Formats: sequence, structure tokens, C-alpha cells
Amino acid sequence: MAVYDLEEQEQIDNIKTWWKQHGTLIAWVISALAAAVVAWQGWNWYQSQQATQAGALFGALQQAMVKQDTQKVRLLAGELTEKFGGTAYAPLGTLMAAKLSFAAGDNKTARAQLAWAVAHGKDEIRDIARLRLAAVQLDEQAYDEALKELANPPAPAFVAAYAELKGDVLVAQGKVAEARSAYQAALDASRAAPGPGVQLLHQKLDALGGAA
Repeated sequence: MAVYDLEEQEQIDNIKTWWKQHGTLIAWVISALAAAVVAWQGWNWYQSQQATQAGALFGALQQAMVKQDTQKVRLLAGELTEKFGGTAYAPLGTLMAAKLSFAAGDNKTARAQLAWAVAHGKDEIRDIARLRLAAVQLDEQAYDEALKELANPPAPAFVAAYAELKGDVLVAQGKVAEARSAYQAALDASRAAPGPGVQLLHQKLDALGGAA
């Protein structure tokens, strides 16, 4: 049996006393940390499973898009939003479905799909969804709603497209001077990255009697 001197025995007694006072708390903290680690690992696994399943659905949606199967695309997009709305696949799939719905003349469904993509999409996806929603609203002569969507500042890459569509809406409202300003803003934004749309902008401005 080990023999301790008085100083060592006092240290041992102090440790025992400290453990009696704080041991329960330490054990609880360790248990809480272990539970947090397990929970974090479980969440990562869940996220991975969600992404995998959503990716498979998105792949099926892409195939249905190629086949122009509107009904199947709508069903798959609905499943994406209902089951995997928190993944990046859902807004993108809904955006694609809306394009097919609009092409099929189903503006009501297209509007609902685009509104969902605007509410749940991020960055470029949200900007594209908002632009397309405004285009559908223009088609339905819901001009004020379209202008409201276009009033939200997009990323720099979409500034010209937003301004041009705003000009189209204003032309439909008969607001020539405001439309001219919108087209000019679109043209100014396009100068940094010229493309085939620039010529069309010039034509629109010329039609309104505006010089670019």
C-alpha cells in the first residue's frame, strides 16, 4: 500500500473535495458535448441524404424536361418543393418547371411556381425567377405587379435585362418617356458586356424616338 506524506495526502484530499463539488457538473458538460457531436454528425448525414434524394429527383425532372412531359415535370417539381424545399435543387427545378408551364400556356401554374422560386431561391436563381415572373405578369397585363417585381435590385449581371423588361411594361402602359429611360438604362448597362440584345434595345429606343 502506498504511503503518502502529509503534503501529498492534503493534495489528494483537496482533489476529492473538489470532485465532490464539481464532478456532477463536469459529467453533465461532457455528456452534453458528446450529445452535440452525435447530433451534428446526424444532421450532416441527414443533409447528405436529403441532397442525394433531391439530386435524383432533379435528374428525373431534367429528363422529363427533355421529353417536354409537362405533367411529369410538374409532379416532380412539386415533390422537390414539398420534400426537399431546403435544398438548392428545389428552386432550380421549380424554375425549370415554370418555363415549361408557361410554354404550355399554363400561366397560373407558371406564376405559382415562379413565386415559390422567388421566395425560396437565392442569388441568381431568385433574380431569374423574379424576371420571369414579371414577364408572365406582363403577358397577363398585370403591369403594376410586374413593375413591383422589377423594382427589386438584381445582381449586376441582370441589371440590363431588368431594365429592358421594365421598359416593355412601361410601353404597354403607354408611358413612353419612362420606357425610353428604362431602355436607355438597359443599353447603358449592356455596354460593358455587348451581346445580340443590344441591337434590339436600339430598335426599341428608335421606335420610341429616342437616340442611344
